[in-house]
Amino acid sequence: MTQDTYDVAVIGSGPAGYICALHCAEHGLKTVCIEKNASVGGTCLNVGCIPSKALLQSTEFYSQIATSAEKHGINLDNLRYDFPKMMARKNQIITEFNQGIRGLFKKHKVTLLEGAASFLTPTTLQIGGSQTITAHNTVIATGSQPITLPFLPFDEQKVLSSSGALSLKQPPKTMLVVGAGVIGVELASVYQRLGTQVTFIEFLDTICPTLDPAIRKELYKELTAQGMTFHLSSKVTSADIKDQVTLTAETPSGTQTFTADCALVSIGRKPTTSNLNLEALNISLDAQKRIPVNSSFQTLHPNIYAIGDIIDGPMLAHKGSEEAIAVADLIAGEKPTVDYLAVPNVVYTHPEVGTVGLTAEEAHAHNIEVNTATFPLRANSRARCMGEDNGFVKIIAEKDSHTIVGMHMIGAHASELISIGALAIKKRMTTKELARICFAHPTLSEAFKEVSFLI
Repeated sequence: MTQDTYDVAVIGSGPAGYICALHCAEHGLKTVCIEKNASVGGTCLNVGCIPSKALLQSTEFYSQIATSAEKHGINLDNLRYDFPKMMARKNQIITEFNQGIRGLFKKHKVTLLEGAASFLTPTTLQIGGSQTITAHNTVIATGSQPITLPFLPFDEQKVLSSSGALSLKQPPKTMLVVGAGVIGVELASVYQRLGTQVTFIEFLDTICPTLDPAIRKELYKELTAQGMTFHLSSKVTSADIKDQVTLTAETPSGTQTFTADCALVSIGRKPTTSNLNLEALNISLDAQKRIPVNSSFQTLHPNIYAIGDIIDGPMLAHKGSEEAIAVADLIAGEKPTVDYLAVPNVVYTHPEVGTVGLTAEEAHAHNIEVNTATFPLRANSRARCMGEDNGFVKIIAEKDSHTIVGMHMIGAHASELISIGALAIKKRMTTKELARICFAHPTLSEAFKEVSFLI
């Protein structure tokens, strides 16, 4: 039987995979995208970014009405939520985006093959155990999966991964969250807003450790004020799963037990690289089980690339998408770059957190002398009018040149506003240049102008 031959084979259809496939096709390359699941879009679309943000939007809308309507002169009686409808809305969004990706593949003539892919040779892939294809170039974009604890395996009923937490039938009365990172605080926010009593058990002495220290301190204060309980510097050592989940943990106060209706385990994610048969290619993983690549995203074999969560760097959908575009351009003969300093990160809690570039501590670690400044949102007229004046904007700039190297925000719409910081860093703007931009008044974005004047 004649094998189908492609210029590019992309393994995985998440934000890295499908974007790479589409851009390869736009370059005129014959492209196939291979997906082991029935749904395209990867973790991000099906059990990650999109469904979590849909539920966060619904629950924040409900929470804002419940807690703030009266302040705005709006009186409501018998306010209630319909959780199955919230879930149905979330599922509809997923379905529509799945159809959208398939439509884009069809439009750009990207072949979609369903089945698990594994390497036979550097140019030959087996799909689903029966089909074989040849590809001059292959891009591995297989994403990541939740990390579990040996004594706390996921059953998605009582012990939840992030995927299970997005598919509950009703909000639990009580929930334990193991790990207070970004995913943990976001998913906990969904249920806390609907009345769930949330208790965190976090191994480190802080929440969201990758954030600027002042930002995470403010976020901790806000989440605690909302009713969440945090046990920091605490290690879960055992579990007893019956009608409820009981966890035993070593805490600064000694051994404690915690009991709730369910436990969400959110201690990080690991690259999905098993079953690719990388051993046949002599490709070894690093200590974090990631695929090593060079500056052009090439593995040990120059025609095999890896992008997204399976390589070094933050596990962010948009980071993977940027790498996807770069790899497509590289295969097409261009010389693109990815500016990782300008890749933003967001926490979709309330208030939101947006961050891009370096913290002051990271700058010092790189021997960069910096100045910092902070502007409180309580001094921003739009924030005051919105009743969203908690939080601040922080700027990090090189001491001598005043070039902006970091921007951090906690407050309303930080997820959207942080792009101002990303643009400033991408264009190597100085604080003076940012300060001289005319922002509309009154807007939240003026806070970026004001903070620039303070350095």
